Amino acid sequence: MAEKTDTAAPARPRRSDARRSIDAILDAARTVLGERFDAGMEEIATKANVSRQTVYAHFPSRDALIAALIERAAAEYSALLDAADLDTAPPAEALARFLDAGWRFLRRYPLLLDPTATWVPRPEANDPHEVVPPRLERLIRRGQCAGAFEDSLPAGWLAAAVIGLQHTAAAEITAGRATAPDAAALCLESALRLCRADGAGGSASR
Repeated sequence: MAEKTDTAAPARPRRSDARRSIDAILDAARTVLGERFDAGMEEIATKANVSRQTVYAHFPSRDALIAALIERAAAEYSALLDAADLDTAPPAEALARFLDAGWRFLRRYPLLLDPTATWVPRPEANDPHEVVPPRLERLIRRGQCAGAFEDSLPAGWLAAAVIGLQHTAAAEITAGRATAPDAAALCLESALRLCRADGAGGSASR
C-alpha cells in the first residue's frame, strides 16, 4: 500500500502546474487578443511565458483557445453581476451597478468590441445573451413595483432598450466618437430617463 501511495503523490502538483499554465495562457490570450485579434498562438505563448507546445497541449487549436477564453469571460461577467447586489440595492443604484458591471467586463475583455473579431463563439455556460436580460428585467420590475421606475412600459422592453443603449455606447467608444467615461455617463443618464427614475435628469456628469 505504501508503494501505491508514493506513486500517486505527484499527481496533485502536476494538476496544479497544469492549472497555472492554463490560467497564464488564458490571461495572455485576453491581453494579446484584446490588442490584436489576429494574433497567433506564438504571441500568446510568449506573453504567457510558456512554450508554443505547452499552449497546444492545453488548447489543440486557436479556436479552442478562444472558446475557452469566452467561457471564462462569461463566468466572470456572471460573477460581476452577482457581486453588484442587483436584487436588493435601491433600483436606480442597482441599474447604475448593472451598467458598471458591463463596462468593467468590456474593459477586461476588449476583444469583444473589436470589429475585426469576426468569429467569437457563444459560451456553453453563463451565456450573457440568456443570463443578462432576465436579471435586468427582474431589476426593472422591482423598481416599477417600488414606484422608483415608471410602469407604463413592460419591464422586458425596457431591459432590452437599456442593453441596446449600452451596446450603442460601446460602439461609440470603439468608433472613437466618445470617450469611455463620457459614453458611460451618457448611457447611465439615458437609461435612467428611459425608466423615468426619480431625479434622472442631470444625474450623470459629463
